[in-house]
Amino acid sequence: MVQLHVKRGDESQFHFSTTVDISLETLIEEVTAIHNGRLKVDRICSEVPELAEHGITLPPNMQGLTDDQIVDLKLHDEWEDTCIPSGGAEFKKDEIGRRNGHAPNEKMKDVLMKTLEEARALISKKQVQANVCVTMGMVKEALDLLRGAVMIVYPMGLPPHDPIRMELEDKEDLAGTQASLQVMPAEEAQLWWAAKEMQRGKKLQDYVGKNEKTKIVVKLQKRGQGAPAREPLITEEQQKQMMLHYHRRQEELKKLDDADDDTHLQSQWSDRQALKKQFQGLTNIKWGPR
Repeated sequence: MVQLHVKRGDESQFHFSTTVDISLETLIEEVTAIHNGRLKVDRICSEVPELAEHGITLPPNMQGLTDDQIVDLKLHDEWEDTCIPSGGAEFKKDEIGRRNGHAPNEKMKDVLMKTLEEARALISKKQVQANVCVTMGMVKEALDLLRGAVMIVYPMGLPPHDPIRMELEDKEDLAGTQASLQVMPAEEAQLWWAAKEMQRGKKLQDYVGKNEKTKIVVKLQKRGQGAPAREPLITEEQQKQMMLHYHRRQEELKKLDDADDDTHLQSQWSDRQALKKQFQGLTNIKWGPR
């Protein structure tokens, strides 16, 4: 199987395994789906700690308002009495005014946080270092873990405006957010390898040959953003190792230089002509007045 090291810019994202016979149209769709799926998991994971700490999200017309303003406007959260966490709630006021403050108890909080770590580990960038290929199945498994944990803690479900529920139901609205810039529409996605765009309509083997054991670095790019930067000749880790070796070598040479004491060469026992001078009576000769 061909192994693709997928990058976004200069940042590693994940490893992907495929065959040389795959069409680039299909390859781009599969890589893009994993990329967007990982982003979805990350967005849900960023909301889970808030859910565990402060409970469900308030309706949009109540968010950011003070208690007095809510009373004056006669607003009421109709989901407060329905979406109750298992084992009862503990009140922890959300200072931002985004959530209702009825948080799950410590046991249910632990369920959410442990599941959060498991889901993140499945699609983590550390999988690149471990040389593990990420699949769409792993992304779906991470989403199912998060969905299951939310159902355990909130058996009656979350309100329809809660971002976690919207993400799990694919109803999220990312318009105007930073997250929307990271999402990659499949029809706008491009794969680049060796400073060349891999054209749709061709197969992977048209670029990398028919060797199924090939490993290449590809960059995922949006159409219209131009060619990504070329890969450096050496990686950042290799550069660090080279600098470390150079520094160690310099230290060793410095120690050798400090230890280079040749004063013993002036001693009598080190004189190669000492025996000859003794036979010729030239030892103990002193110059100067007596």
